[in-house]
Amino acid sequence: MKLRRFAAFGLSSSLLFGSALFLPLFPSQATANQIEAQLIAQEVSVLSSSNFITVEQDHQTTGQVRVIRLNGKRYLDFDSEFTTAQGPDVQIILYRGKTVPLNVSEENYITLAKLKSFNGSQRYEIPNNLDLDDVQSVGIWCRKFNVTFAYASL
Repeated sequence: MKLRRFAAFGLSSSLLFGSALFLPLFPSQATANQIEAQLIAQEVSVLSSSNFITVEQDHQTTGQVRVIRLNGKRYLDFDSEFTTAQGPDVQIILYRGKTVPLNVSEENYITLAKLKSFNGSQRYEIPNNLDLDDVQSVGIWCRKFNVTFAYASL
């Protein structure tokens, strides 16, 4: 009987003291996460924002792209509503003109990256040495067939 009381006391005290020890950790951790999220949110600045415009009607594209600055770096940021048709070797290009034609000439664009996904939010870093004043739009482009699916102004 004494052993049961001792075991019960040990269990109840460990629950009591254990919860007393861990309770303060959770609020401070949550507070730390909230502060970090606020600091990150303060460091994001939107430099431009535009909706995608479909060029090739068989390759419908929707969604929005933003140029953002985050922690001193620039990114193209596609929103969660982004969607485009599938195709081979689809690339993200930065184009010199305000609109991107169906077929592009090599001297008028810079390839930024291969498209990560045909839908959903995604982010592409813009190199620091790239002057955004030299380009006016972003394109979703199929390299294999030289076909622009869509573009958005920067």
